[in-house]
Amino acid sequence: MADVTIIGAGVAGLWAAYACLKRGLRPRIIDRAGTPGPHGCSWWAGGMLAADCEGAICEPQVITHGRNATALWQEVTRVTSRGTLVLAPSRDGVELDRFAARTCGHTGCDSAKITALEPDLGGLHRRGLFFAQEAHLNPRQALSDLTQKLLSSGILVETGTVTPDDIEGPVIDCRGMAAERDLSGLRGVRGEMVVLRSDEIVLTRPIRLLHPRHPLYVVPREGGLFMLGATQIETASRGPIRARSVLELLSTAYALDPRFAEAEVIEMGADLRPAFCDHVPRVIRRGRVLYLNGLFRHGFLMAPTLAEQAAECLLTGKTGDLIHEN
Repeated sequence: MADVTIIGAGVAGLWAAYACLKRGLRPRIIDRAGTPGPHGCSWWAGGMLAADCEGAICEPQVITHGRNATALWQEVTRVTSRGTLVLAPSRDGVELDRFAARTCGHTGCDSAKITALEPDLGGLHRRGLFFAQEAHLNPRQALSDLTQKLLSSGILVETGTVTPDDIEGPVIDCRGMAAERDLSGLRGVRGEMVVLRSDEIVLTRPIRLLHPRHPLYVVPREGGLFMLGATQIETASRGPIRARSVLELLSTAYALDPRFAEAEVIEMGADLRPAFCDHVPRVIRRGRVLYLNGLFRHGFLMAPTLAEQAAECLLTGKTGDLIHEN
C-alpha cells in the first residue's frame, strides 16, 4: 500500500519518490509515458550543477539550494566535480566583466590559466572565470541510476495518465507542463540542444561562452560527446529544433573552438521547460496535493532540494522556504 502517489517520472518525480523512500514513506509513481525518455524535458538537460554561475540571472533561492545539489546527487549517481570555465570572445570582454560582477565563487583566469585548465583551448582565449566549486553529471545516466535505485527498493514506474483528482490520499504532482491548467502563472519556455562528437577536442568540464545574443554552454560527456545548449525561447510551441537555433549553437561553438566545425552531429532535440514568472522552482501545497513544478532550466540543480522539502512537508507538515500555500 502506497503512502503517497507521485505523478510524473522526470527528474522531479523520481527525486520526490527517492526523498519519500528515505523517510520511510512508500511511494507509487505513475507517468503517462513510463520510465524517463525523449518524451520529457529532463531527457534534454545539460546536467550542470552550477549554482554560482546561475547567480548571474537567478534569484538567491536558486543559488543557495543549488549548492546542495552535488552532495545530494552523489547519493545516487556519478558526479564530476571539476568546476566550470566561463569565457568570452575578445570583442565581448565586457560580458565577462558583467558576469563577474553578478556572481561569486570565481577566480580570474589569464591565457596561461585557461591552458592549464583546458589544454585544448590554449591560445584561443585570453580571459576567463573559473568556478571551482561547481560540478556536472550525465542527465540520462542520472535518471537511469535514480530509477534503478528506486527499483532496488521495489518501486516501479507505472504507465498511466492520471491527475490528482483521480487519486485518493496524498499526491505529489510532478507533471511539469501537463499541470498548466492547475497552476496559475505556469508557462512553457522552449529549450533546444545539439549533441556533437569530436575526436579532436578534449574538454574536462562545462564551458560557458558569453555572447550578448547567443550564449552557449558546452558540457563534455563520455565517448567524445559534447552537449551544446542555452537557447531560451518564450514560446509554448513544441516540435523539432528550429534551424535558427542550430545555426546559433553551432556558430557559437565554432567561436569557442574552430575544430567543432569538423564534429559529427549526433543528436538534436527540443522541449518545453515549465517556469513561473520569477523563474524560481517551488512546491505549491493545496490540501492533500503538493505540486512540485516550475523547474525552468534548473531541473537537475533544484529537483533534489525541492523533493526533500516536499517529502519532509508530507511526513511532518514542516514547510521549507520553497513551499507555497495556495
